[in-house]
Amino acid sequence: MSQSLNLSISTSSPTSPNFASLSRPSTSFLTGSFRFPVKFRPSGLRTPAPPELLITKASSDPEAPSASASASASAAAATLGSDNGVGGVLSAVPPADTGSIEVDAVTEAELKENGFRSTRRTKLICTIGPATCGSEQLEALAVGGMNVARINMCHGTREWHRRVIERVRRLNEEKGYAVAIMMDTEGSEIHMGELGGASSEKAEDGEVWIFSVRAFESPLPERTIHVNYDGFAEDVKVGDDLLVDGGMVRFEVIEKIGPDVKCRCTDPGLLLPRANLTFWRHGSLVRERNAMLPTISSKDWLDIDFGIAEGVDFIAISFVKSAEVITHLRSYIKARARDSDISVIAKIESVDSLRNLEEIILASDGAMVARGDLGAQIPLEQVPSEQQKIVQLCRQLNKPVIVASQLLESMIEYPTPTRAEVADVSEAVRQRADALMLSGESAMGQYPEKALTVLRNVSLRIERWWREEKHHEVMELPDIASSFADSISEEICNSAAKMANNLEVDALFVYTKDGHMASLLSRCRPDCPIFAFTTTTSVRRRLNLQWGLIPFRLSFSDDMESNLNKTFSLLKARGMIKSGDLVIAVSDMLQSIQVMNVP
Repeated sequence: MSQSLNLSISTSSPTSPNFASLSRPSTSFLTGSFRFPVKFRPSGLRTPAPPELLITKASSDPEAPSASASASASAAAATLGSDNGVGGVLSAVPPADTGSIEVDAVTEAELKENGFRSTRRTKLICTIGPATCGSEQLEALAVGGMNVARINMCHGTREWHRRVIERVRRLNEEKGYAVAIMMDTEGSEIHMGELGGASSEKAEDGEVWIFSVRAFESPLPERTIHVNYDGFAEDVKVGDDLLVDGGMVRFEVIEKIGPDVKCRCTDPGLLLPRANLTFWRHGSLVRERNAMLPTISSKDWLDIDFGIAEGVDFIAISFVKSAEVITHLRSYIKARARDSDISVIAKIESVDSLRNLEEIILASDGAMVARGDLGAQIPLEQVPSEQQKIVQLCRQLNKPVIVASQLLESMIEYPTPTRAEVADVSEAVRQRADALMLSGESAMGQYPEKALTVLRNVSLRIERWWREEKHHEVMELPDIASSFADSISEEICNSAAKMANNLEVDALFVYTKDGHMASLLSRCRPDCPIFAFTTTTSVRRRLNLQWGLIPFRLSFSDDMESNLNKTFSLLKARGMIKSGDLVIAVSDMLQSIQVMNVP
């Protein structure tokens, strides 16, 4: 079977823009280390259309779909839905009835008033807790820009989390949002128990607290904390430093009495239920016991079964030590739910995670930089450089990456962030992380919506500054394809992103069934937004985690001309695009590139 790449430019429109700068007799697109020739030749289309640059992968495969089959498939009714990062939606059934299209007011207004480039590229994740678990609060977060709702299995019951999932799904169905759901496992590291029903406790400087492995009946004795690890009292020594929640509170071990460990508070702060515990000796982390604990505990497996049954979109695994854990979990999910599209996110928050970083990221569907617990295991001054390393490696390997923990920690109690926190958020956006995550700020904070607004506004401002200053990416993106067909897809996306920047197009359109080509475009971080059209709801929600993607749901065929005409009609009917807008379209069905003005 022979394979070739053919490129043609149609010039059927007398008022078409001049693409003479592209029409050299012989040239080539070079991206990475893969080069393919591009030859220009005139050709016509079946119907008049604006000038079109078309790259297709030709094949002599006798089983390739015929033109009549493609035409038949393109006649299918379309359903279209979109989310632009602030909870928007566009849907239509059938395409001929434009009155049936429902579009979120925020999305419609943003595109109408500010245009394509006003859309936010960095995605936002909110941890759902007592402060935000109601339907009204969830909708406020969706309108404010929440792309993913995170449920933390460290807190609450499975029934409580089930109700949150049901509310988010109901919002998606009734209001047209595309909010994805991420379930975060507790992990088997050493941590505190519940605080006798209290949401928090304040530890003051000099106070003596007891950390015990004994099981207490509620209420707990005053200033007493239960520890989940039976060997805790045996392992710690007098003089050790005990860090709570990554160092938010610090204690010094002063006495051991059987199963009880008496500690004096040296750095006061807020104690939260089930907070992580680490202990240091002579300036070094004591990690031997943690290294012996399983990554996924028996409770975690029950929580994972719950997540599979509820159809969550992402499962984040805490304290991942090796790639084998991720591989084992993916096999388990596939065996329990063959049709499941659940993505596995590896949380990088331990020394072991850093030691095996690349193999863990390769095995996973994405990564989270959990800076709170990571900062409890490595020197604080090392955290920024590790964050940048993880973000860059994830992008090179085409894995979405989330920057999490303490982004706006002060907004748990105060309505405005510190300037240092704003600078921290700005740096994560400048590093081109796919997503930013709120933890306590949205779960239990007094100002969850304001905290989300800060993330959204800072992201928009830094992204706009980046584009205005023409900070085009200089990062070398290595070849990651595992087959020749994947190499073609990768090169097409690299070329399309470069063309989009050079031609200053308004948007990139990608038609993708599994989301792979949309992910490849996101990896390139082009200046313009990426409209990702897919046929399934689960893929649409999963793409909502990745940088720059505006996921739509659309039934489409292998006939790109029919797909584009249908898409233009639906989007123009709602004022989402207008005639003359310049777009580049790619597809993972026919592996093609088209450059055109909206008719």
